[in-house]
Amino acid sequence: MKDKGQNTLPADVYLSFVSSLYGNRQTLFVGMISHVITFSFVYAKTSDPFFLIWSGLVVAIWSLRAVGMRHFDRVDHAALDMDGIRYWENWYNLGAVGTTLALGTSCGYSLLFSRDSFAELATIAVTLATMVSVVGRNCGSKRAVDYMTFSACFPMVVGFLGLQDFYHAVLAVLILPFVMTTRMMANGVREFLYKNVLATREVSIIADRFDTALNNMPHGLFMLDADHRILVANRRACELLHLGNQERLKDCHLDVVLRFGVRNTFLNAEQSRVILRQLDELLKGERSRALVQVTDGLYLEFTASPRENGGAVLIFEDVTGRVRAEKKILHMVRYDSLTGLPNRTYFADLVQEALGERKKPGTVGFMVLDVDDFKHVNDMKGHVTGDRLLCAIAERLRRLAGDKVLAGHLMGDEFILFFPNETNRRDLETRMRRFHEQLRGNYDFDGMTFLVSFSAGAVMVSSDDFRLEEMQIRADLALFETKSRAKGSVTVFEQEMDARYMDRQKLKDDLREALASNTLSVAYQPMFVPDGSRIECCEALSRWTHAERGPVPPNVFIQLAEEMGIVSEITRFMIMRACADCAGWPAHMGVSVNLSVQDLRGTGIIDLVAEALEAAGLAPHRLHLEVTESCLMEEPVKVQAILQELRARGITIAIDDFGTGYSSLSYLDQLPLDVIKIDRSFVRNIGEDPRRFKLLRGTVNLSRELGLRIVIEGVETREQLALINKYQCADLVQGYVFAAPMSPDALRDLYDTLARKSGGSSSGRRGRRVA
Repeated sequence: MKDKGQNTLPADVYLSFVSSLYGNRQTLFVGMISHVITFSFVYAKTSDPFFLIWSGLVVAIWSLRAVGMRHFDRVDHAALDMDGIRYWENWYNLGAVGTTLALGTSCGYSLLFSRDSFAELATIAVTLATMVSVVGRNCGSKRAVDYMTFSACFPMVVGFLGLQDFYHAVLAVLILPFVMTTRMMANGVREFLYKNVLATREVSIIADRFDTALNNMPHGLFMLDADHRILVANRRACELLHLGNQERLKDCHLDVVLRFGVRNTFLNAEQSRVILRQLDELLKGERSRALVQVTDGLYLEFTASPRENGGAVLIFEDVTGRVRAEKKILHMVRYDSLTGLPNRTYFADLVQEALGERKKPGTVGFMVLDVDDFKHVNDMKGHVTGDRLLCAIAERLRRLAGDKVLAGHLMGDEFILFFPNETNRRDLETRMRRFHEQLRGNYDFDGMTFLVSFSAGAVMVSSDDFRLEEMQIRADLALFETKSRAKGSVTVFEQEMDARYMDRQKLKDDLREALASNTLSVAYQPMFVPDGSRIECCEALSRWTHAERGPVPPNVFIQLAEEMGIVSEITRFMIMRACADCAGWPAHMGVSVNLSVQDLRGTGIIDLVAEALEAAGLAPHRLHLEVTESCLMEEPVKVQAILQELRARGITIAIDDFGTGYSSLSYLDQLPLDVIKIDRSFVRNIGEDPRRFKLLRGTVNLSRELGLRIVIEGVETREQLALINKYQCADLVQGYVFAAPMSPDALRDLYDTLARKSGGSSSGRRGRRVA
C-alpha cells in the first residue's frame, strides 16, 4: 500500500489515526504487567540483576507514556495543525519504541550472556507476543510499526547470529518474514481504516449538509414510509405543528403525530378529522395540494410527492400571509370600499347561493332603497359627511338584516335587499315594510343628527322564478312609482306596471328596424397622449337617435340587442364604419371597436375584420379590438384562439374595463394582449383615496412589466389628470377631461386644430415608465 503520511492525509484523518494510538490504554497497562512478571520470573530463575533492572525500566517507560497520554487528552484537538499532530505521533512512537527496544535487548542479552533456556524462551515469547499486538494497537502510524518491529527484532537477530550456530542463524533469518508479515498486516489494517475513515467522513459531511438544509428550509417536511410512519422530520415541521423535539417523531405514525399536534393547537375532534381526511386524500393522490386551517391564525398548505417504495414526502408551508392577502383582495373585490356591504356583483352571487340552499320553493322578496334628498346632504354638508351618512346607514342595515336578510350597496345612495326565507306572501310584504320603517329615523354622528327617509321599490316572486336582473328592473319601476307618488314609502311591484315592458318590446322592434335601415351612427371618443397634444386612437361608440324618443342611451339599446341576439349585427356595422372613417384620418391614428360575448362565439369575426380592412384599405395595426373579461366566461379556450388569430394578422388586442371582474390578473397571462384599458373605477376619487391610487399604480406597473400599453379611461378632472401624469401612469388618456364622444366631423376639426397647434409635428411616443 502506498504510504499516506502527514503531508498527504487530510488533517482530520491524520488526527483520527494518531488519536487511535492513544486509545485502549488498558492494553498498555496489561502489557507492562506481563513484561514485569516475565522479567521477575527470569530474575528468580537466573538471579541475574539485569532482568530486575529491566523490569524497573519497563515500569518507568510505561509511566512516562501514561503522563504523555494524559497531556494529549487535555490538548484541544480541534486546534491542532499538521505539525502539532506530528508532534504527538512522535511522542507516542518514542514511548512505544522504548518499550520494544527494552524487550528486544532482553532477548539479545538472554541469548548472548544469560545462556539460560528459560530466560531465552520467556523473553523471546513475551517479545513476539508484544509484536503481535503491534498490528492492531499501532497500525495508525506506519512509522510506529516500522520502528517497533525493528527495535524489537534487531537485538533478537543479533543474539541468534552471535551464537554462531547454524540452527540459530536459521532462526535469525526466519524473523525477517515475521517482520515483513507484521508490516503487511499493519499496512492492510491501516488502509482499511483509512478508507473507512474517509467514507465515514464523507457520510458525515453529506449528513451534516442534508441536516443543515433540511432544518433551515422554510417548509415543514415529513418523509413517510409505505405505512405512513415518519422516517424524517425537519425542525420547521415541528415548529409549525407544535410537536416539540423532532427526534421523538421517528417511526411514529403520521396520524398519531398530527393528532398530538392538533391537540396542542386546541382543535376540536371534528376539525382534527377534517384535517386528517384532507391529508389522506393528498397522500392517495386524489388532490395535488391541500390547504388546511390549523387554527384561526394559521393556514398550512400541504403537497405530497410519492416515493418508489410506496412512501411519500409530505411538504407544507405557512401560507397564512398569502391567505390573508387573498382574503383582503377578495374582500376589496366583493365589498364596497365605503360601506363594507357586498357590491352588486357579489350580492348577486349571495342571492344565487341562498336560492340554491332552499329545500322547497317559496316566496322571496327583493327591495331597492334610495336615500331621499341625499344630494341635499352632499350639497349642504359636503361629500365627506355624505359618505359618513352612507356608512351609518350601512351599519344599521347590517344590524337589522342579521342573517335573515341579504343587504348590498348598489351605487351612490342606493341599497338593495333580498329576503330569502319567507313562505307566505302576506307575511313577507309585512316584514319588508317593517324593515323599511325600522331603517328610517335619526342618524347621529360627529355631533350631527340627520332625519333620513327612504323611497323603496319591492318585488315578490316565487323562488323558482327569481331572476335578479329582471327583479331589479321591476323593483326600479316600483321605486319610480314611489318617488312619483309617495316619497319616503314602499311600493310593491304590480302587474299593471308591465306596461313598461310593452314599451321595452316596442323599443326592441324599433332597434331591429333601425339596423335594417342603417340609421345607427358612430361617435368617437379620442384617446390622447397624457399631455393632450395629440390623438393616437379613438374609441368607436354606437349611437341611436330614435325618430320619436330622440337619442337612446347605448347601455339601453346594446342590452336590448344582446337580449335579441343581434349585437353582432351592430358589431359588423361598427367595424365597417370605423375602418372606413379611420382610413381618412392621419396615419398615426387608430380606431378601437368593442366586441361582445356573442361576437367571439365563432370565427366569423375574423372574416368580418379581414373584409372591413380590405374594403377600407386600412393597415391592420390601426384597428384595435376591445374585449372585456365577460367575453372569456363561457368558452375561454375558443376566445383565446380567436384573439390569437386576430393578433397574428396584425390587429391590436385590448382588454377593456380591466379590474371590474374577479380574475383580471389571470387574463393578462392568458390572453394575447397589446393594450390594457383600466376601468374608470380605478380613477374615481384617486385624489382622496390613497389606497385606490396605490391599486391603480400597482396595476400599471404589473401591466408594463408584461409589455402592455396603458390606457386609463374615465379621466374627468384636471386633478385626476395631473396625478396620473405626475406618476406617469398612462400611455394614453381617455375621458371628458380632454373630450367627450363626438361626431366624425367634430373629430376631424379637433385633430386639425391639434395639428395646427403643434405645427403639424408628431410628438414621440412615451417610453415605458414605472408608476
